Amino acid sequence: MIGNMEDLIKKIMIEIGEDVEREGLLDTPDRVSKALRDLTRGYSQDVDEVINDAIFNCKSNDMIIVKDIEIFSLCEHHMLPFYGKCHIGYIPRGKVFGVSKLARVADVFARRLQIQERLTNQIAQVVMDKVNPVGVGVVIEAKHLCMMMRGVEKQNSTMLTSAMLGCFRNSIATRNEFLQLIK
Repeated sequence: MIGNMEDLIKKIMIEIGEDVEREGLLDTPDRVSKALRDLTRGYSQDVDEVINDAIFNCKSNDMIIVKDIEIFSLCEHHMLPFYGKCHIGYIPRGKVFGVSKLARVADVFARRLQIQERLTNQIAQVVMDKVNPVGVGVVIEAKHLCMMMRGVEKQNSTMLTSAMLGCFRNSIATRNEFLQLIK
């Protein structure tokens, strides 16, 4: 066994040159451990339990969009935060999600060590798998602290990723309507 997380964090603090007995740092290993467990809670969440049967019959075949869903994640390369907005749209085929469930699905995958590209695709695939829509589009725009506070240090950069499935991929008009509506 490597040791508990608090001991490992204390070792890291010592390695970077900190005095772990300093007043302000006495409880830091415990706080960091709790924070990391919260920031990665997606590993202990099951998508089906999060959706919790909140899928309903609906005859509508008009585009449904939930936009500006705040997301927070940790990049898997440096374990530094990235954060931004997720926009999810789909055209139902007889089934719709309870409105909060799309944000909850985004959180399940965001609260894991991630790359934005995979996160975008995971969200789109769950929507496709769970309600079998005519199509789904997901766009994420995020700022990455691994690029802002280290490396190239570009504070004003934003990364955009998209995943388009079904008619969102095959129909330029549908894709453009979605992109126009999320602006």
